[in-house]
Amino acid sequence: MKLIKKLGQETLIYGTSTIIARLLNFCLVPLYTYFLVTSEYGIVAAVFSFLALFNVIYQYGMDQAYLRFTSDHQQDKEESFSTAYFSVLCTSVLLSLLIVCTAPLWAKLIGIGPYFSYLIKLSAAVLFLDALTVIPFAKLRLQHRAWRFVTVRTTAIVTNVAFNIYFLATTSYGVKGIFYASIIASSAALLLLLPVIKEDLRLKFSKELLRKMLKFAWPFVPSGMASILVNVIDKPLLVFLTGLSAVGVYQANFKIGVFMMLIVSMFDQAWRPFFLQHAKEPYAKPLFAQVLNYFTAFSMWVALGLGFLMPVIIRTPIFGHYFIHPNYWYGLNIIPFVMAGYFFYGIYINFIVAPVITKKTGILMYATILGAIVSVATNIFLVPKVGLLGAGSAIMLSYISMAVTMFIFTQKNYPIPYQYNKLLALALTGTLAIAANCYFNTLTAKIVILILFPLIAFKIVYVKKDFFDHVTIK
Repeated sequence: MKLIKKLGQETLIYGTSTIIARLLNFCLVPLYTYFLVTSEYGIVAAVFSFLALFNVIYQYGMDQAYLRFTSDHQQDKEESFSTAYFSVLCTSVLLSLLIVCTAPLWAKLIGIGPYFSYLIKLSAAVLFLDALTVIPFAKLRLQHRAWRFVTVRTTAIVTNVAFNIYFLATTSYGVKGIFYASIIASSAALLLLLPVIKEDLRLKFSKELLRKMLKFAWPFVPSGMASILVNVIDKPLLVFLTGLSAVGVYQANFKIGVFMMLIVSMFDQAWRPFFLQHAKEPYAKPLFAQVLNYFTAFSMWVALGLGFLMPVIIRTPIFGHYFIHPNYWYGLNIIPFVMAGYFFYGIYINFIVAPVITKKTGILMYATILGAIVSVATNIFLVPKVGLLGAGSAIMLSYISMAVTMFIFTQKNYPIPYQYNKLLALALTGTLAIAANCYFNTLTAKIVILILFPLIAFKIVYVKKDFFDHVTIK
C-alpha cells in the first residue's frame, strides 16, 4: 500500500505541470474561438497535428532507451546521457533542414496549402528545440527530481500562454503568432535545462551503446507514430472530408474533452520509472494489479464528472460571455467519446509494463498500428455519415482496440493477476451512474452521483493496510 501511495505522490507532483499545461491550454480555447475564425483554428489544428507526428520522429524513442539503460545501474550515466543526447542533437539538425527545404510539400499534404508553408518552417524550429529537452527531462524523471521537472515545464507553459495572448490580442500576427509563442516557450525550457544537461554531458559517445539503444528504441517510433496518428489523423481526414472550418470546431471541442488526458498523462509520467524499479521484486505483479484497480476507479470518476458537468459549464454565460463562442457548440457531442477514448488509453498504459519488462517492445508497434487502422477506417466510414461524431467515435474505438491487444499480450507473456471481479464491479457502477444521470438529468442529481461514486469505488478497490507491509520502499 505504501508503494502505491509513493506512486500516487510522484504522479501528483509530475501531474502538477501537466494539470497547469492542460488548464492553461484549455484557457486558450476561448481565446482562439474569439480571435480566430473556424477555418483559421482548423489551420492551427492541422499544423499541430504535423508537429505531434514529427515530434515522435525527432525523439525516436531515445528517452525510453535512456531510461531503460540507465535505470539498471550497470551503465555509466555520463556515457549513456551523452550518447543519447548527441544522437538526438545530430538527427534533429538534419530533420529540421529537411523540413524547411520541403515545407510547401508538407503544407499541401496536410491540407492547408502552400501559402501557409511558412508555418511548417516555424514548426521545424519548435521541433528542434523540443527535441533537445527530451533526454534532460527523462533524466529528471529517472532521478525523481520531480519538482525541477515541474518548474521547467510550468515556466515554459506560462511563457507559451502569455505570448499567445500577446500575439493574438495585441498584434496582427494572427495564426503566425501562435507559432512564435511556441518557439519562445521551447527556447525558455531549453535554457532552464542547460544546468541539467551540463551535469552529465561529456565528450563521450559509445557506438556499441547507441546500437543497443536504437535496437530497444526503434519499436517506439512506428508505435509512437501510430499512437499519435490515433489522435491526429482525424484532423487531416476532416480537412479533406469536411473542410477547415469543421476541423476548427472539432479541435475546440476536442480540447475540452482532452481533460481526461490529464489523469493519463499524470499517471504515465510516474508509472514507467516506477514499474521498472520494482519489476524484479516478488510482489511486483500483485502490486501492478492493484495499481490498475485504483487507476480505473479514479479515472472513471473523472470521466463521469467531465461528461456530466462540462455541457452545463460551457452553456452557462460568465459576465455575459460563454467559455467558447457559440459558433463552436455544435461539436459538443464528441466530448464523451474523447474522454472515453482517453480512459481506455490509460488502461493501455497500465498494460505496457509487460512488453517493457520482457523487452518485447515490438508489440507496441503492432498494437498502435492496429489502433491507427481502426481510427482511419472509422473516420472514413462514419464522418461522411454522422460528421464530427464519427471522428469522436474513432478515438474511442481505436484506444479500445489497443488496450485489448495489449491485455492479450500481457496475459500471455507476463501474466498479472488482475482482479476481474473488482474491475467488473467498477464497470457496473459506472454504467449505473450514467443511467441515473440520464434518468434524472438535473444538476442536483449529477452532483449527488459524483459524490456517491468515489465512495462506492473506493470500497470496491480498497486493500487492507497490511497488504504490502512486507515491501521495502526504494
